[in-house]
Amino acid sequence: MKLYDGGRAPNPRRVTVFLKEKGIEVEIVPVDMGSFGHKSPEMTSKNPLQRLPILELDDGTILCESVAICRYFEEIQPDPPLFGIDAKDKALVEMWNRRAELSFFAAVAAAFRHLHPAMREWEVPQVPEWGEANKPKVLDFLRFLDGELATREFVAGPRYTIADITAMIAFEFMKPAKITCPEELTHVWRWYKAVHERPSAAL
Repeated sequence: MKLYDGGRAPNPRRVTVFLKEKGIEVEIVPVDMGSFGHKSPEMTSKNPLQRLPILELDDGTILCESVAICRYFEEIQPDPPLFGIDAKDKALVEMWNRRAELSFFAAVAAAFRHLHPAMREWEVPQVPEWGEANKPKVLDFLRFLDGELATREFVAGPRYTIADITAMIAFEFMKPAKITCPEELTHVWRWYKAVHERPSAAL
C-alpha cells in the first residue's frame, strides 16, 4: 500500500503520528502541497476533493480522510488500541475525538485559512471576519479542556488515544494561526508537554 503524504500539514500529520504510535511502516509518497501537488491530475484522480492524506491499498482501494485511514490501521493492527478498548471506552474516545475535531481543530483551521496571507489562493474567498470569529472559540474550548484535564491524564481518559493526536495537532496549528494558549491553563500545558514529548510527535 502507499500513503500519499502532505508532510507537516495538519491532517497528514495526524496519520503519520498515528502510524508511529502503532509501529506501522508504510510506503510514503511525498506530495508537495506548497506547489499544489495535491491538486495535480494524479492526485485528483485518486481524491476528487484534492485533499491529503490518501491511502492506496494493494487492491487499488482508495481511502481518504485522516481518521478513516487511522481506523483502517486500527482494524488491521489493534495493538496498541488508539480508538478505545471496549464499547464504553470506544464511545468516549469517539466523543472526544469529535469534540477535538469540531470545536478545536476546525476553529483553529478557520482562523488560519481565513486570516493568513499565504492562504489567499487556497481559501477562496477569504473571510477575515470569520477567521477572527473563530479565535475566541478556540480559547473557549481550551478552557473547557483544561477543566477536563484536571481530572485525568489524557483527553479521553487514562490512556493516550486518537483524541490526543487530534488535539495535539490542533494545538500545534495554533502557532501559524497566531493563537496563544493562556499560561493559566496549566492542565492543558501539562498535557501538551507530555504528548509533544512522545517519540511519535517528533518531526
